Amino acid sequence: MTDTIASPRAPEAPTISGSVRGYAERVRGGDMGALPAVFGLVVLCTVFSILRPSFLTSGNFANLLTQGAAVTVIAMGLVFVLLLGEIDLSAGFASGVCASVLAILLTEQGLPWYVAVAAAILTGVVIGAVLGTIVAKLGIPSFVVTLAAFLGFQGLVLLLVKGGTNISIRDETIVAVSNKYLPPALGWALLALGVVGYAALQFVRARKRTSRGLVSDPIALIAVRVGALAVLGGAAVYILNLERSRNPAVVSLTGVPVVVPIIAVLLVLGTFVLRRTAYGRHLYAVGGNAEAARRAGINVDRMKISAFVICSGMAAVGGIIAASRASSVDPNTGGSNVLLYAVGAAVIGGTSLFGGKGRVLDAILGGTVVAVIENGMGLMGYSSGVKYVVTGAVLLLAAGVDALSRKRAAATGLR
Repeated sequence: MTDTIASPRAPEAPTISGSVRGYAERVRGGDMGALPAVFGLVVLCTVFSILRPSFLTSGNFANLLTQGAAVTVIAMGLVFVLLLGEIDLSAGFASGVCASVLAILLTEQGLPWYVAVAAAILTGVVIGAVLGTIVAKLGIPSFVVTLAAFLGFQGLVLLLVKGGTNISIRDETIVAVSNKYLPPALGWALLALGVVGYAALQFVRARKRTSRGLVSDPIALIAVRVGALAVLGGAAVYILNLERSRNPAVVSLTGVPVVVPIIAVLLVLGTFVLRRTAYGRHLYAVGGNAEAARRAGINVDRMKISAFVICSGMAAVGGIIAASRASSVDPNTGGSNVLLYAVGAAVIGGTSLFGGKGRVLDAILGGTVVAVIENGMGLMGYSSGVKYVVTGAVLLLAAGVDALSRKRAAATGLR
């Protein structure tokens, strides 16, 4: 009697229903991801649209995108620090320092815009390197280091703008970043390029996984994602291409704000770094368990320094966007509620304060939620005090969801 050796069973073909069940199981297990942020965004937009129909106008939509751009970019940089379980309380005023450097070089020194932008970003990189080195090499908690930097940079901004003066920015290229719009045809072209690029990446990734015998997302699910991106993006471009000017004969306001594709590029780059590079995997590993990562051969100190460099570098970009929107720099640039909104945006979007979980996309989702709250409540005539209370409540709710999700994940063995 001969024994028969069963051939290995091929993995079942992935289906949409299986993917949905897997996602539902992850949510029940505590992996909420960006679901609370998306749900909250839908609820807020629905409520404000009912209470103030002007919320849905193309003009307000364009204003909403530019209004939260600077905070969103700063939040994108904060994600890298939060992934390590650290915090950077100086990111707001760091953006103010970099914006001040930009304004001084443009206005007082008369340098070209690209030199001023490079100098502002380099200033952010140096700030991040100094803060990261102090945290990593001296072992001082990031909360204390960046709180000291918060105070110091606030004073530095005052010194740079000579105690409280306003430095106007008249360079057309810099002003265009937050105040100009793409031609309608270019907006459609960039959307088509983005959808095609996203589809190509998704299909190539699925084919590679299939060729290696790994389970990949079903083609139908990929098609749904690509279709959703095309529909949502198409709706946004269509609305933004509508005439928003009250007197088109004098001035025409149509097109996607210039700052939108800038943020889209930063999103693609940040997502690629975190999800497709060894650096990104090491960052998640350090955030999950720094000691285990160290024993695995990862240079934890270098990862911390680099995260602060990226955070402050992105803060510099956020400062440039803020300076562009105001067409000036003053002692309040990067101050007031900028830091609070930036940290809130990252956490509300789904990035964990405990480290090890987060995406650059979280900052955009959270930044949109914060911008919608501020914009919608402004349209309803509420004071700044009410806006702060509501935003703080949303932030507390998001942090609570994160804490409960981690407990649920630990209880179910998913973490």
